[in-house]
Amino acid sequence: MNTDFKNYVNKNLSLSVKSVRFASVSYFFKNLAEVMMRFGIKAGQMKSLMPPEGSVEALRKYISEFEHASLVGKMADHGFNLIELGGDLVLFFPHSYSPESIKQLAKIKRERQLSYTVHLPLWSVEPSTSLPSVRAGSVQAVVDCIRATLPLEPESYVLHATGTLATEFSHKRPESLRAVFLQIFQENALESLRQILQATGIPSRLLAIETIEFPFELTVQMAEALDLSMCLDTGHVLAGFAGPVELFDVLERVLPRLGEVHLHDAPWQGPERNIGYGKDHQALGKGDLDVGRFLDRLAAAGWAGPVIFELTIEQALASLNVIHSLRPHLISKESDSPRRDDIDDEK
Repeated sequence: MNTDFKNYVNKNLSLSVKSVRFASVSYFFKNLAEVMMRFGIKAGQMKSLMPPEGSVEALRKYISEFEHASLVGKMADHGFNLIELGGDLVLFFPHSYSPESIKQLAKIKRERQLSYTVHLPLWSVEPSTSLPSVRAGSVQAVVDCIRATLPLEPESYVLHATGTLATEFSHKRPESLRAVFLQIFQENALESLRQILQATGIPSRLLAIETIEFPFELTVQMAEALDLSMCLDTGHVLAGFAGPVELFDVLERVLPRLGEVHLHDAPWQGPERNIGYGKDHQALGKGDLDVGRFLDRLAAAGWAGPVIFELTIEQALASLNVIHSLRPHLISKESDSPRRDDIDDEK
């Protein structure tokens, strides 16, 4: 029996069996009411980064004048005080994590009372490849991003532990050959993860590997082997990227080491496992996610970690409207979620 609940009942020793049952239900809903979800957004959606059309010179000027803190400020202007920084920005804006940029990101964090998470580089990164030189470069790219952003004190670092090559081979047949390839990719990814932890010195639980297009069970094994956190991406699981697994089974499995949630909707893969490429990253209510049940389970577990919308600003605000209509008590009245008037403006 939960210790807090035992204390709760001990204050009412004269309760009958019927009253104890009522107390248990009351305690459950009391806990639900006390848990406030912290909803944030990923800064760096392509729509918010696209420059106005113009000449090559104009594009170069746009890139050279890009200010990462300004992008974050736009997210905060919409009421999002929990913001996920994208490591892939350096592909297009090389100075995104320069010392001066970090200084400005720290300044706006302090002034506007923001919290950060970081999605580590994904594009061009292959931490599970068998080519040592490519794997070493991938590890270095991730390590560089972590070291650059440590002064910002992110709540979590999200990483795709395997790359696009592993994704391609995850669908190979026959099954025996596929299993061999996947084991090789897993072993390579584990070695990269060890090197990342050793080079950066961050606590292992600060690193959250995501449910991506790689078998879920193999991803969990990596997290357990190195005591990592996990990032549950709802849309990826629903769309079948992580294999023939059911979302709420996945949630129960990862809850003990859940470090972050990427929240977006998608159609369920179905028993036929029809992978829904391009059908994820939809606003809540546009797919098959049982939003109320999902949030209730997190609340019942007392989980209050970062929930990041991997959506456009418009989609994220529309999703908050859905949450407010279903579970208004879970939307924080503090500074980690958009203000009520911001949500209303999107109706």
